[in-house]
Amino acid sequence: MIGDMFDHVGIQVADVEASAAFYTSVFAPLGFAEAMRIPTPGGPVVGIAGRNGLPGFWVSPNERGDTREDHIAFSTGSRGEVDAVPAAAVAAGAEVLHEPRVWPEYHEGYYAVFLRDPDGHNVEVVTHR
Repeated sequence: MIGDMFDHVGIQVADVEASAAFYTSVFAPLGFAEAMRIPTPGGPVVGIAGRNGLPGFWVSPNERGDTREDHIAFSTGSRGEVDAVPAAAVAAGAEVLHEPRVWPEYHEGYYAVFLRDPDGHNVEVVTHR
């Protein structure tokens, strides 16, 4: 479950295999793993689960061809898990936009790292503790 507001979120990507590999490796510290794969005429749609095993994040083929920057924030329970993500991101060839730190302009205790995924999306891992 993503939270009280969302059941699941999906984004369209240029290369589903590359994006699925990116999200499952870079966010392995958060327990991310491929949970489902649905074949479609345009390519697979991949559901990625967190620790609860339910696919709450989906990547699917971008059949329209246009791109835009989306912002996605994944929640975690500890600063240690936030801190583990940049090394995995660099190993996957991703750009770290902002190293882990406290962001007091958001609120006290907001601790996050920001990355760029293979499609240029701004991806964040945050804890509010």
